[in-house]
Amino acid sequence: MSVAEAVKATPFSELTLDEKLDRLAEVAVKVGLGLKEGQELIMSAPMDALPLARKITEQAYRAGAKLVTTFYGDDASALARFQHAPDASFDYAPTWLQDGIANGFRSGAARLAIAGANPALLAKQDPAKVARANVAASKAGKPAMELITRHEINWTIVAAATPDWAKLVFPDEPVETAVAKLWEAIFASSRVNVEDPVTEWKQHGERLKKRVDMLNAKRFSALHFKGAGTDLKVGLADDHLWAGGGTTAGNGIYCQPNIPTEECFTTPHKDRVDGTVRASKPLSHQGTLIENIAVRFEGGKIVEATATAGEDVLNRLISTDEGARRLGEVALVPHNSPIAQSGILFWNTLFDENAASHIALGQAYSTCLIGGEKMDSAQLASLGANESLIHVDWMIGSADMDVDGIHVDGTAEPLMRKGAWV
Repeated sequence: MSVAEAVKATPFSELTLDEKLDRLAEVAVKVGLGLKEGQELIMSAPMDALPLARKITEQAYRAGAKLVTTFYGDDASALARFQHAPDASFDYAPTWLQDGIANGFRSGAARLAIAGANPALLAKQDPAKVARANVAASKAGKPAMELITRHEINWTIVAAATPDWAKLVFPDEPVETAVAKLWEAIFASSRVNVEDPVTEWKQHGERLKKRVDMLNAKRFSALHFKGAGTDLKVGLADDHLWAGGGTTAGNGIYCQPNIPTEECFTTPHKDRVDGTVRASKPLSHQGTLIENIAVRFEGGKIVEATATAGEDVLNRLISTDEGARRLGEVALVPHNSPIAQSGILFWNTLFDENAASHIALGQAYSTCLIGGEKMDSAQLASLGANESLIHVDWMIGSADMDVDGIHVDGTAEPLMRKGAWV
């Protein structure tokens, strides 16, 4: 038996952290990216995620990657900008760098992001500076982001446990214990704590596809969410398509964009959202925590927005551009998903969005429209797809949430009751 075979045969709980990271890296490369021989990989990661980034790099080269290029972010350096940089800094982003990344994608590179930065990094910084910096970054990154939202390339996101993030998730634990507990939660949520994670992901994808096929067959015109503080009708875009699990990118490569993932999602109609909705979990956005979001929609647009913490950041976020007050995604997630049942608030959208049904402000996914990947902006807008510099998910589902599918004739069909699929 080879060393690799021996590791796979060893119970997950008995593996070293290094071996567990290698298993997560293998899933990221083989399942998340579906990386092909000869393909480049462009990766971003926090500096504290270096051990995982190195494992992913190794797995990518084993899979035949031509070159792996990694951009590392440093929380301390990011914070220093907001504390000491001149005012003009916050309206600037390195377009030259983002253009280079977009060119890399156009040349065939895959994209992988490791999440793990401190969710509360900028909580005490000037919200106006945070908003300005986010707008500048969104504008500079638009060419690359359009390739991602159109699924022109194979891409994925995975997570790494970092000290500051872990202390936010497990505030009563010593930092070493908090990091260890967060790693175990990541491994479980990412479905790598089983004997054969690659096969497990294949089976999980098949289960999500069955749910997606059912929703696409129904051809609902709208969804109606009802729960504590929520009475929201979300009209669906004309010719909408539901998606979930893996997808075949425009370059022909099958990938799993989010690890973990539990959602079935589609494109809402930007002008057909009405009612009130209250967030069921806090939103961590660009280093700021926004808590107890409550908004009211009229004709697809947010006309009132409040939050008990981070309200200024929320209002600046939805003022980014015209599309920032409208929806670009609606997703259904059962309350019995493994992430919800863990009882952990991750303070990280990658995980928390897979614990609850959610909506996203901003840019729509063109691939969630029939033939959308071949349409221009005007054609997408004519079907109801939203356009914006932002795409920000926030959670609205709970164990008390009911969801009905509304047919074209106005009749309602139960989809979820008390957060569970009917």
